[in-house]
Amino acid sequence: MKRVLVWTAVFMGLSLAQVEVSFWHAMDGPAGRAIDEFAKEFNARQREFRVAPRYVGDYREAESKLVAALRSGSGPTLFQSEVVFFPKLVAEGSAVALDEAIAAVPKALTDDLYEAAWEYGVIGGKRYGLPFNTSTPVLFFNENQLRAKGLKVPATWAEFGNVARALTSRSSKGFIALSESWTFEAMVTSRGGNLVTRDGRPAFTSKEVVEALEFLQNLSKGGFITTRNLAESTFAQLDFVRTKGMMVFASIANWPAAENFSFAFKLGVAPVPREPGGKVPLGGAQLVVVKGARPEEVRGAVEFWKYLMEPEVVARWVQASYYVPLRKSATPLLEKFYRDNPYRKVAFEQIAYAQPRPRVPQFATWRNFLEEALERTLKGGVPARQALEEAQRKAEAVR
Repeated sequence: MKRVLVWTAVFMGLSLAQVEVSFWHAMDGPAGRAIDEFAKEFNARQREFRVAPRYVGDYREAESKLVAALRSGSGPTLFQSEVVFFPKLVAEGSAVALDEAIAAVPKALTDDLYEAAWEYGVIGGKRYGLPFNTSTPVLFFNENQLRAKGLKVPATWAEFGNVARALTSRSSKGFIALSESWTFEAMVTSRGGNLVTRDGRPAFTSKEVVEALEFLQNLSKGGFITTRNLAESTFAQLDFVRTKGMMVFASIANWPAAENFSFAFKLGVAPVPREPGGKVPLGGAQLVVVKGARPEEVRGAVEFWKYLMEPEVVARWVQASYYVPLRKSATPLLEKFYRDNPYRKVAFEQIAYAQPRPRVPQFATWRNFLEEALERTLKGGVPARQALEEAQRKAEAVR
């Protein structure tokens, strides 16, 4: 009996000594379930830390909840910060610098990471973010209709316009446009432009931005597209599934959710159309340790990230979420996954010409003005340049 009591006391002592790492994330569905599994596995293989994941809504809902939590001093240890919100967290002093904590991370790991995702976590010469989920936008299309009309997958914007017109009929539109900043940014960067200047100012009236929105507006005036805003994203999905729209831009990570629907056609996936020298913007999130975390919590967060970066775990994450693999050594583990459906590799192949999204703190606010301009133009009929000039003025007024 005494021996049982001794071992019980030892076990209780170990449990009490465990450091809890609360982890707020924005992943639901298969990706959310994968995070829960990874946390359980990490917790089971060591006794020093206990990761407690919690789904707190989509990216923008999660951001609002974190802001409220920071005001009340009840934030998590680890937060999955969408890449546009990430610089704002750093600028406001809400993210912990991780240079000292990652000093012991093996160079073999960091050298194996794709540079664009790894470097995004550095702001002002210090590391505040750890890469976790990285994506690129892709073109989802109705392959049956494309083939039936003898059309090729569009590789340039001129080809895209022609395909959108050809796919339009009495009952469906050729393209579903979203008045959302990231997919519109892809239409700008793929033309060689950017939403932000090199010195960190808004560039909403630049040649490529105006050209991209005028292109969409002309298609809209011709009756070849339907427009949905962020609040109508579910309707956009249904438009596509029900063949009311034949093409739509979205993150590759939207694919697992799309598989919940019953498609009456073969789903096609293609790269974003590009002009020579064009790029695509990387999406996704960085893991951030939130201010107020104790040193042992910081260490626990980094240890959990190291576990997430193990090649086998990366491969499982990609198969659950369809995000891009972050480690080169994970790619061979995904050969069958990509071979079973070559479309799954489209987002990964775009990494060769991908670029980070703007690392300007104010861009998290500026994008709201841009999205207002997109909606005013595509739904309200306001001339593209006029709407963008107003968005530019609003953005320049933000301090």
